[in-house]
Amino acid sequence: MYLCTPDREDLARFLKECISGGVDVVQLREKHLEAKSLLKRARLAKRVCADAGVPFILNDRPDLALECEADGVHVGQDDAPASLARRILGEAAMVGLSTHAPSELEDSQGEPVDYVSVGPVVPTPTKPGREGTGLGYVQYAKRRALRPFFVTGGVTPDTVFDIAAAGASRFVVVRYLTESDTPSLAARRLREAIKRAIATQRAGAEAKST
Repeated sequence: MYLCTPDREDLARFLKECISGGVDVVQLREKHLEAKSLLKRARLAKRVCADAGVPFILNDRPDLALECEADGVHVGQDDAPASLARRILGEAAMVGLSTHAPSELEDSQGEPVDYVSVGPVVPTPTKPGREGTGLGYVQYAKRRALRPFFVTGGVTPDTVFDIAAAGASRFVVVRYLTESDTPSLAARRLREAIKRAIATQRAGAEAKST
């Protein structure tokens, strides 16, 4: 379970609650702060994540990820190239890349990345103007991706079963946690739903193979 969150006034408290509820990876994705302010907030998020033993990823900015000692960076199709991010951060860092279509997934296969994101499955306010890819793209990624892939877009306890049925086992969550008044409880609910969804798919696959 991979949390992607913008900056917020209660960032430290929010991250602690989400992590206590079961979030495995945290990404700070903030498009509106200048570099100095973003670096300050990234350092705060890094400290919280480091204390909890959870990887911290910064969105877009490999230079600032290096400066704040983030565990990695996530870049989009229009951001700094993944190859540049790798050169800046080194081999030990995590580098992720967004993909939104089969052609982008195929192009990512030769990039020096550790994982890709796939989606958004449905339109989302965090990606204004971008149409949803649908579950067909998740199925395509399941067949073709050479690296771990995380599915984005509308991830909630009610949707993870269909997404898992399409082939996903890793999920990026945004609004279900960022808009919750009880993020720790929401994270636990989502984590349990993910566990049940994956277990259901594995049981079905084992039944078919016997």
